[in-house]
Amino acid sequence: MAHGEMTVHGTAGPAREWIRSYAARRGRRSALTLERMERFLPERAIPEGPLDPVQAFGRSAPLVIEIGCGHGAAAIAYCRTHPDHDLLAVDVHTPGVARMLAAADEAGVPNLRVTMGDAVFLLRDRIAPGSVHAVHLFFPDPWPKERHAKRRFVSPFTLELIASRLEPGGAFLVATDQEHYFAHTLEALREHGGWDVVVGERPSWRPTAGFEAKGMRAGRAIHEIRAVRA
Repeated sequence: MAHGEMTVHGTAGPAREWIRSYAARRGRRSALTLERMERFLPERAIPEGPLDPVQAFGRSAPLVIEIGCGHGAAAIAYCRTHPDHDLLAVDVHTPGVARMLAAADEAGVPNLRVTMGDAVFLLRDRIAPGSVHAVHLFFPDPWPKERHAKRRFVSPFTLELIASRLEPGGAFLVATDQEHYFAHTLEALREHGGWDVVVGERPSWRPTAGFEAKGMRAGRAIHEIRAVRA
């Protein structure tokens, strides 16, 4: 089995092969990054073990998980425009998370929590079935070459995992500026089944920043997918 591959047991059925969708080394830890992590992470981190939303957020509210939050512009904007919801952001890129933590502190959003690590293991091991209001995946690593397609985050295994964690009527939102990833995601949703899919519906709360802004400057179209668990 190649580096970055492992066998992961899903919620039901036989074991499935999971392949890491990101590079192993994710960012240089500068003095500023370390200072931000030490200062801001303790109050935003979730407790170890299975997630207890009331313990983590201090209340019971609709839970949203953002996978690959980057610098956190979308996560913070969501928290500001949905104060009655709670958002858990997960990423492996330390500098980006550190920058998000500092921005969240400045924005004063109380409904944002952060965890470092792989979203697959978060969903599989720490999130209860049927407990998530929505999952956001904005501008994931595109892995454009066909020989790398197995590394794309959207796969039969991850769709099954996300579907099992969503509450009835819960939504999976995907945005990408890569035509191949857009087509790949639509095909994966169709093959998985059980999703009501709407294309082209951009969330009004999401700012134009980061990879979205970069894609627009390059003249690429932004593709939006909203898949609701039927």
